[in-house]
Amino acid sequence: MGRSIAMRGVWGGLAALAAVVGLWGCQQKAPGSVDGARLVAADSDSNNWLTYGRTYSEQRFSPLTDVNTGNVGQLGLAWHAQFDTERGQEATPLVVDGTLYTTTTWSKVYAFDAATGKPKWSFDPKVPGEDGFKACCDVVNRGVAVWKGKVYVGTIAGQLIALDAATGKPVWTVQVTDPKLPYTITGAPRVANGKVLIGEGGAEYGVRGYLSAYDAETGKLDWRFYTTPNPAKQADGAASDDVLASKAAGTWGGGVPKSGGGGTVWDAIVYDPDLNLIYFGTGNGTPWAPVVRSDGKTDNLFLSSIIAVNADTGKYVWHYQNTPDDAWDYDSDQPIMLADLTIAGAPHKVLMQANKNGFFYVIDRTNGKLLSANSYLPPGAVSWAKSVDVATGRPVENPGARYGTNLTIVSPAPYGAHNWQPTAFDPQEGLVFIPAMQSGYAYGLDPHYKFKDGGWNLGLNYDFGALPDDKAQRAAMKATLKGSLIAWDPVAGKARWTAPLPVFWNGGVLATAGGLVFQGNGDGKFVAYDAKTGKQLWSSDAGVGITAAPMTYKVGNTQYVAIMVGYGGAAPLAAHFALPDRPRMPGRLLVFKLGGTDRAPAYPAPQRLTINLTGVTSTGDPKAGFSLFNANCSTCHGPNVSGRYLPDLKTSPMILTQSDFASVVLGGARKSNGMASFAKYLDAGQVENIRAYILQESRTAQAKGL
Repeated sequence: MGRSIAMRGVWGGLAALAAVVGLWGCQQKAPGSVDGARLVAADSDSNNWLTYGRTYSEQRFSPLTDVNTGNVGQLGLAWHAQFDTERGQEATPLVVDGTLYTTTTWSKVYAFDAATGKPKWSFDPKVPGEDGFKACCDVVNRGVAVWKGKVYVGTIAGQLIALDAATGKPVWTVQVTDPKLPYTITGAPRVANGKVLIGEGGAEYGVRGYLSAYDAETGKLDWRFYTTPNPAKQADGAASDDVLASKAAGTWGGGVPKSGGGGTVWDAIVYDPDLNLIYFGTGNGTPWAPVVRSDGKTDNLFLSSIIAVNADTGKYVWHYQNTPDDAWDYDSDQPIMLADLTIAGAPHKVLMQANKNGFFYVIDRTNGKLLSANSYLPPGAVSWAKSVDVATGRPVENPGARYGTNLTIVSPAPYGAHNWQPTAFDPQEGLVFIPAMQSGYAYGLDPHYKFKDGGWNLGLNYDFGALPDDKAQRAAMKATLKGSLIAWDPVAGKARWTAPLPVFWNGGVLATAGGLVFQGNGDGKFVAYDAKTGKQLWSSDAGVGITAAPMTYKVGNTQYVAIMVGYGGAAPLAAHFALPDRPRMPGRLLVFKLGGTDRAPAYPAPQRLTINLTGVTSTGDPKAGFSLFNANCSTCHGPNVSGRYLPDLKTSPMILTQSDFASVVLGGARKSNGMASFAKYLDAGQVENIRAYILQESRTAQAKGL
């Protein structure tokens, strides 16, 4: 009898406990409930996508298997959202407990119900349009970070903003960069140990790079690591002071330029909870040309490098410089992934990167020792270096790669053999999937180079990059530019399979335990491949080019695959001639599921402007305008006025009169759209020379029916 009562008491207690647990499990978590323990365990939380690369390792591999090689053909659109910004869409959405967070161009933030697409809130930081001039490669944004009820976003204006995850209302804002200097922020923040990590861009213009760590709760600066020595040869009171003095200062023969030398931390930031280290990539130098930047003989630390620092203090631990004394814009801001690999029979904690310079690096992340570096492009597609010496860690450069004042073709081009577009690592197959490119660029020194305050400072002869507006020559150049998706074995150091792509500038990658690799391409197709073989299994036409990386998540019993679409970034702005002949269109978020039946409206047919040039004249010199255009306008409007993803100046009514054109270029009449005034760099006569050149190109295009 006693025992029976006792057992009833135990079972009753367990039942009560089960009821409490069940009630707790049914309760909704507070929006944005992400902390350190949850992020460390993110690999086992397959339903959510909690940080930029899904987990701290940034492998972009999902354990979800509901969508797999057997049924991927049944994917259909579940829901979609259309945004009010065109330009390039580069964000990877995050999903936390049924809410999807994403960003668009101009640093706008959106929250949706992840299952239905119902909007929850949006936030517009109202970035000044003229700040778009400071963005080398479009006014893009790659996403947010979420931590303990807050959503963090960096802005083109150089701010880091914390938003309430439930409402989207600002909680705090800090100015990360000096607003008087040409800095921007386009990368996604990361959060580790209660600190928000953020870098910046601007190395094409003339700034000094650094990584900052802010208290996630208050926005207070905890530490900062500068990537180049202080040009004034004094301490910064920063975590980097000691190592800059002891290791970096002696590698800048002639000193660091007053502008700061570059080295911006514009994308790759990864936290390693096993070692409590942060790894980040650094940007190119300012100017690109080493003989102008420094003495052209020294390494210029820490440009184009991977750096490891202590997560709590920001203190230096180790570095590896991928491209010493970088002359070609081979920055090291490409995605970094962490993994545990067995190499030559021994286990290693590794860091992996498909660098812009064409080599795939496997580095022991405990000490920075290079384990392997192999070219991941076909033979002949990397001309700047023959190989990388694993013993010294240094590249074996080809003698002709260091250019002088003569035109020198070097590959890869500044777009890189691989750029910022995320890679993915499938631990089941042991493969890294790389969005790769083949390209070349005409380098050569500008013998008349002078520093341009706030403008582009490459030290190069911009005329070398221009191309005649000729169909045959453009077709020949386009044929040299190729894109592919490469399945790379990081242990064997070679490709297992390669899938050719229709254009050279494409989107990032997602791998899943369902045996799939997802990628969007520049031709507007969202494609699923078999991870083992590279066979295409499914595709969907987005109607617009894709540069962003897909992600996947699960709500209830349904797996979703999501991707931001909208073409832009470095290549679409500067290499229009080699990319699909499509105008820019509003960005969209497309979310797929098995059996989805949603339909996104078709984009409107392209409307090509035409202008009547009859009687239109100019007092300017088109020959002089050619060089002025290349030096000041071609980065956004394309060589030989080939622009498409920004306004095509050949068909702009603004060129019809001298006063209208000057009102834009000198008066800033279109600054709200990102076209800042160039009055700081050009006078009225030079502007009219540019107009004369554009009119010449416009007439040539009309005569050829272009």
